[in-house]
Amino acid sequence: MPTNLTEREFSKHLHTKFLIKLDTPEPIELELTEVKGYQGTPDEPGEMERFSLFFEGPVDAPLPQQSYPLEHNQMGAFDIFLVPVGRASSGFRYEAVFNYFKTDTST
Repeated sequence: MPTNLTEREFSKHLHTKFLIKLDTPEPIELELTEVKGYQGTPDEPGEMERFSLFFEGPVDAPLPQQSYPLEHNQMGAFDIFLVPVGRASSGFRYEAVFNYFKTDTST
């Protein structure tokens, strides 16, 4: 069972590795490079959790936009929808966007 997928929790694991295990000999390794929070508006009903995660992956293994099973040694296993948003000489950059009503306002 994964840890709560919140901005606060992901921020604890900035610059750590996440693995995608597909039908490949080796898992694809992504590094969490940025956690970016977004402010809600005063007129929203309820409290929202809004943030983006940015990962960097290898230059030789581009991933198309879709859901992937991620594993992290402390957060556990969970599915996440990744969108490729850029490419640098060091690798591809991916974004995952979270936008949901909080069920526990203490997180």
